[in-house]
Formats: sequence, structure tokens, C-alpha cells
Amino acid sequence: MENLFSYGTLQQKKVQLDTFDRLLEGKKDVLKEYCVSEIKIKDPSVIGLSGKEVHPILRFTGNNFDEVKGMVFKISYNELLMADEYEVEDYSRLEVVLKSGTKAWVYIGA
Repeated sequence: MENLFSYGTLQQKKVQLDTFDRLLEGKKDVLKEYCVSEIKIKDPSVIGLSGKEVHPILRFTGNNFDEVKGMVFKISYNELLMADEYEVEDYSRLEVVLKSGTKAWVYIGA
């Protein structure tokens, strides 16, 4: 199983059902040294699914006081690949260590 940290649209039920064909169960956690910025999405299918043209995106700050709250979901490796398909090219996947000590994948600004 893989851990996926979500701070944005992957927390939406509609996005989860369309992307993974199921609702995900998760727990709250925090990613330090990042802040949330915004990005305008151009992919019409992603906009249609999320209902939003502007999505959050993480930017590394290196400042230990910066924190991003989100959810950690347990997903399969195949589901992680499905999440890769959902995310547009402006995002890249990175493995991080969350405040709880949990290792998780997260999508950040490319």
C-alpha cells in the first residue's frame, strides 16, 4: 500500500469516485516547509470533474513554520498511477515525511 497526502481536489468525493472508483478513507496530517499557492488548470476534463478552474498547488519554502494541512489516504500502487493520470503536467509527485512521521506521496509544483 502507498500513502498519498492530499491537500486539494483529491479530497473531493466526486474526484475520488471518478479517479479511483471508490471513496478513500484517510487521516489528518500536516506537511511542513511548504505553502499552498494556486494554479489555473487548462485541462477541461479536470475542470469538469473538480468543478474548479483554479486548483491549489504546493510550493517548497524551507520555512519550518509553514504548514499545509491535509489528509493521508492509503491507496494501492495502481491507484497511485491513477492519481498521476488525474494530475496535470504542472504537478510532480514527490515522497515526503509528514509531521506525524508518515512517509507519503504528494503532488507539488513541477
